[in-house]
Amino acid sequence: MRTKQVNLLITLVAVALFSFSCFCIYRITQTNNRLINCRNHILEFKENMLHLRNKTEKNSQEMMKVLNRMKYEITKKENLSGNLVAQKADILNKNETVSNTFEDLKFFFPHLRKEGRIYPDVIIGKGKTGVSFALGISTVNRGNYSYLKQTLTSVVSRMTLSQEKDSIVIVLVADSNEDYLHSVVKMITKKFKRQVRSGSLEVISIPAFLYSSMLNAKHLAEASQKLASWRIKQVLDFCILMLYAQPKAKYYLQLEDDIIAKEMYFTKITDFVGKLFRSEDLTQFVRFFLMFYKEKPVDWLLNDIFQVKVCDTGEDLGNCMKRKKQIRIRYKLSLFRHVGIHSSFPGKEQYEKKV
Repeated sequence: MRTKQVNLLITLVAVALFSFSCFCIYRITQTNNRLINCRNHILEFKENMLHLRNKTEKNSQEMMKVLNRMKYEITKKENLSGNLVAQKADILNKNETVSNTFEDLKFFFPHLRKEGRIYPDVIIGKGKTGVSFALGISTVNRGNYSYLKQTLTSVVSRMTLSQEKDSIVIVLVADSNEDYLHSVVKMITKKFKRQVRSGSLEVISIPAFLYSSMLNAKHLAEASQKLASWRIKQVLDFCILMLYAQPKAKYYLQLEDDIIAKEMYFTKITDFVGKLFRSEDLTQFVRFFLMFYKEKPVDWLLNDIFQVKVCDTGEDLGNCMKRKKQIRIRYKLSLFRHVGIHSSFPGKEQYEKKV
């Protein structure tokens, strides 16, 4: 009897162990299946994330392309506001009137003979010609100081619409600093939209190769050399501006970039026709300047031209000076007020004077 009980107990234990083992195997199998499913989910998640990252990078690249294109179009629109003509010398419109006198520069400067057609870079312009008056303004970077905006404001705003229609204002950016050129263009296209669109206001710049070997004054001390180079460049800047303006108008007026035009200045000029060059004479002026551009400042050279034109050979200098004073046209009081304290020559200060 006792043996049967022991056998029954052993059988029950064996069944319990077998059942437990089966349960454990089931749980382990179920766990393994879950682990496999979990691993598969992780792999799928990683694959999705990789695909998403690749797609994001592709979208980012496409977005950058779009943004760069937008920036380009905005910049292009700003620079060419009002359907402006932006062109370089080698892509000028074949129908545009171009002064052949730029070729004279090759006679005076041999290093230019290897260049093609010499012409300023037209940054803003519509090729306006056939007007009575051209006003030329040469400007350079003065660092933290700029008078150009107020100069242009006074010059342009004090014209009537009919006077504006019969004239053209040409701004020569005579500076190799491209940031300054861009700032001038941005200011003019924003502030003077109407004049730009009508073609009454143009901006040109000087090709970099033009002055490569023309500003040297090595025989002088360093300080004197800098001043001499500045004066030389001013003469050359005026020459370029005069040659560009010559075929556009009957009369030419040279202005600085730091003056204020007085009320009714243009009306008084048209009534008096004072302080103006005839454009047909500009070529002679330029050729004279180019012969002596290293010798004297431009205003001194202008005075010498009058002396050469007026004085006879062997004439008493005193008599010549009297006749020159009578012949040279002057208008009093001055129609322009000089306001620039900080000169275009670095470090120099100058105070109010009449021009």
